Amino acid sequence: MLLPLAGCGVQAGFPSPADDFLVQRIDLTRELITHPQATFLLRVSGESMRDAGIFDGDMLVVDKAVKPRHGHVVVAVVDGEFTVKFLYQRAGRIKLRPANPTFPDITPREGQTMEVWGVVTASIKRFT
Repeated sequence: MLLPLAGCGVQAGFPSPADDFLVQRIDLTRELITHPQATFLLRVSGESMRDAGIFDGDMLVVDKAVKPRHGHVVVAVVDGEFTVKFLYQRAGRIKLRPANPTFPDITPREGQTMEVWGVVTASIKRFT
């Protein structure tokens, strides 16, 4: 499905009447998804990433084909539970860090299973 893309950026001030035209149509799937066979949508539950602009109810675009790197927002599976956090890698060790100071970092403990499941490439937010 192609959706109209306005030919101007959007400002928080007063709009220009001259900018009231469409330049092209875009396909949101093509815009948001690089690896269709490896991409999944997950809905956020909770507030641990609020300071990164990821809120309860947002829809995450998660790409399992992207190699996770230090600083990426990732979806990980910790003891069978999905979580979204920043990935921190130092000296061969990993840590998952929330973007909310009321939540603790997650560092793998002895006997705990933790796997980075995919990299968050976009967050979709609904306002209505």
